[in-house]
Amino acid sequence: MKYTKEMRLHWTKWVWLALMAIGCTGLDKPLPILGPREVDGADTLYHTIAPFRFVDQDSAVVTNADFTGKIYVADFFFTSCRTICPIMKTQMLRVYEATTEMPDVLLLSHTIDPEWDTVALLHDYAERLGVESRRWHFVTGQKDSIYKIAQTSYFATAMEDRSEPDGFIHSGAFLLIDRRGRIRGKYDGTKEEEVNRLIGDLKRLRRE
Repeated sequence: MKYTKEMRLHWTKWVWLALMAIGCTGLDKPLPILGPREVDGADTLYHTIAPFRFVDQDSAVVTNADFTGKIYVADFFFTSCRTICPIMKTQMLRVYEATTEMPDVLLLSHTIDPEWDTVALLHDYAERLGVESRRWHFVTGQKDSIYKIAQTSYFATAMEDRSEPDGFIHSGAFLLIDRRGRIRGKYDGTKEEEVNRLIGDLKRLRRE
């Protein structure tokens, strides 16, 4: 059979339609589940964020229950930070703006300097950023509790270090947490391309 121009156009059209159909189904490869895991018989038990209890910029108590069934992005910062925090907040604002129409997505920023970052100061900080507390929680609490959850739940660096310019050391990581409290991604919050990847992965996670 002679392969005509019309036949080529016909098959090209069907290939494109097939590719569009696959794309529209959201058949993305699932994001990995990060952290240690245990095998219990036929079940795999994945690492999840430990129970927590903090206070946000509106003096409201914030616990794991507030994130049940939600996807959220977590980070660690302090308001007087002069190094990476301003860059991180600019990038987290991008995440906030990208998720405006996503009521199932929240942001959670933990101060690692609770002695300075009072509830009133966090409230002022959030107001200056122009963000809503129902979508982005800035939380404070006991210093030991914040450091422990950073290091053992989120696997992020957060500690005092008087040799550092601002007296603390912390990673610039943004952590993507799924509806079951599992870590699904870790990104450098100081790099635009990493945050672009986070936003893309967040959309993929919503389709799971």
